[in-house]
Amino acid sequence: MKSSILLFMQISLVHVGAISGVKDPCEVLVQSYLERCSQFARCSTQAFRAEKVLLDWVGRQSGRTPAVLVLLDSRGKLLTSESFAAWVGKHRDAGARHIIFAIGPASGWTDDARRQAQLLLSLGPMTLAHALARLVVAEQVYRAVTILTGHPYHCGH
Repeated sequence: MKSSILLFMQISLVHVGAISGVKDPCEVLVQSYLERCSQFARCSTQAFRAEKVLLDWVGRQSGRTPAVLVLLDSRGKLLTSESFAAWVGKHRDAGARHIIFAIGPASGWTDDARRQAQLLLSLGPMTLAHALARLVVAEQVYRAVTILTGHPYHCGH
């Protein structure tokens, strides 16, 4: 199993907006997926009050390699679960140590933020509430690491 290769990677799920409450049913599920994911990679979650604060934080995240920033954006690229896993695997294999998945402000990302991202990723053309988008991303990150490690969670349809 290739899981030890992923353990050196940090995966952060961040968003611009209010801190999710423990009574939020989506937050309970987000935490569940991140806990499952933690057997394959170090996972964290964080809320930021403004886009600029988030981008400043991203800028401070580089270690031996710069953090890889993925912005969730309705105008972004649509990927299948397998393609998404391959994208994560490509960055892992290139030595990425930290991938940040960021859900933006209600007004959307600024052009400056979009220029800083290595990937603009769309969950589809519909607008989703932050909590629901976080849940979808958390599940897809978990699915991606299970695909990459050969875990049977993903059955391919």
